[in-house]
Amino acid sequence: MAEPQAPALPLYLQVAAALRDDLAHHRIAPGSRLPSERSLVHRFQVNRQTVRSALQLLRDERLVVTERRGTFAALPGPQAAKPVLAPGLLDFPCGPGSPDATAETGLAWEAAPPELAERLGLLPGEQALVHRHRLLGADGTPVHRQALSRFSRYAVAEVPELARYRRADTWPHRPDLRLLYHWMHRAGLRLTRRESIGVGRGPASGACLSVHREVRDQHGHVLELTDIRFAPDSASWTYEFTS
Repeated sequence: MAEPQAPALPLYLQVAAALRDDLAHHRIAPGSRLPSERSLVHRFQVNRQTVRSALQLLRDERLVVTERRGTFAALPGPQAAKPVLAPGLLDFPCGPGSPDATAETGLAWEAAPPELAERLGLLPGEQALVHRHRLLGADGTPVHRQALSRFSRYAVAEVPELARYRRADTWPHRPDLRLLYHWMHRAGLRLTRRESIGVGRGPASGACLSVHREVRDQHGHVLELTDIRFAPDSASWTYEFTS
């Protein structure tokens, strides 16, 4: 039986993707003016609101800037290499973190616990993509904040930036998934998040706060399950995103 086809991306995301490709390959040079909305409507055969939504997304990513004279490709600069998240989306998995801490990250393919496998859409014995994250202090001392995330089969299939991790030999030395929620948003997924907070035992056998996060898309598919633990005297917990 053929695999089910992924639903088509919304039109504004298709337009944004085409323009993003033009910008990335300098078919629209940095600093140059983008075609008018009317020209983009004609090129993509969509309505003007679709074009405006696509341009707003590119503005959120800081790839273009709009002023009185029109919309222009952003000039290279310190912010150009890393697009910002859409409004309200924080860095995966633990928010922005502290400026004096560095992250240790790693990826693996592992079997999910039986109680989680079905929620992640996995077949019996099928492995899930797992991301581990730990914050370290400026001097290398451990910070009691760590996160373990498991991604569903659906998330890996729908998000191109996750799909590239199907082959372990392509993994970077230090995988950086901070823009995960931006990638999901760009893939046309609208996210809802549910978090449960409790008290448990930490890595150093002391009390810790634990947060269990479940992220779903607009169709109810589970995308990610994350468990975060941190010592209450080392960090506060504020996390919010909408999409």
